[in-house]
Amino acid sequence: MDETVNLEQIDRIAAIIRSRIISAPQVGLILGSGLGEMAESIDGAVHIPFAELPSWPVSTVPGHHGRLVIGTLEGKNILVMQGRAHYYEGYSIAQIGLPVRVMQRLGIHTLIVTNAAGAVNPDYVPGDLMLISDHLNLLGMAGLSPLRGPNLDEFGPRFPDMSQAYTPELRYLAHQVAVDKRTNLHEGVYVCLAGPSFETPADLRFLRMIGADAVGMSTVPEVTIARHGDLRVLGISGISNKANLDGNTVTSHEEVLEAGKMIVPKLESLIRGVLRQL
Repeated sequence: MDETVNLEQIDRIAAIIRSRIISAPQVGLILGSGLGEMAESIDGAVHIPFAELPSWPVSTVPGHHGRLVIGTLEGKNILVMQGRAHYYEGYSIAQIGLPVRVMQRLGIHTLIVTNAAGAVNPDYVPGDLMLISDHLNLLGMAGLSPLRGPNLDEFGPRFPDMSQAYTPELRYLAHQVAVDKRTNLHEGVYVCLAGPSFETPADLRFLRMIGADAVGMSTVPEVTIARHGDLRVLGISGISNKANLDGNTVTSHEEVLEAGKMIVPKLESLIRGVLRQL
């Protein structure tokens, strides 16, 4: 399996997408596990299954529809990934970042990335929303970076800064929208693990000790690529299950998908409010 992607692959996919749409998208939106129903609200939607795009990683997990939905939402031209692929599905870490590279080539300037995450903070309950203020890149610390290999100078520098991975202005805007809509919005640190097994209680206690509030198996590779290419980023986690710090509960993917039903209405309201203000 190739561990890198090149400009020719990226441009080939971008050309296919351009040939099937009328207006260039301005905003990218990645919808995580159980959150895909939000894409049904897109006006004038064009649907492109991931399988029709060469080299694009195809989702294999329930709760991920596996297609692009391109149209308008709140007056903004938007490209939505209705589902995503994960490293644990067998793709290289570079392939996980490929969709964001294509977004950059299409001229997208803002990425809104969402996920279903498990609570590490004991104050969080299923159905809550958490604005991501920062992340712990445990995959990257172990060497699994989507920037590994020759640097693509067309996008960004060899050593990109990650001190503000999640754009402060967009986070402020999200908080203002949440206040207006009387939506409870936590803000915290997301940690990305490889998966696919859920965390042990000892894992969760360790993650809490090092500063994590929510844990998942996605998002960070995509955000790394986004920031390398100077995209503005807003990250939102939908809390799908309670922190199992004492080992008294069992976590399942079905629970994650069920929580999505509570999360989607609040998430859609928040994202619509942000889009209106962009």
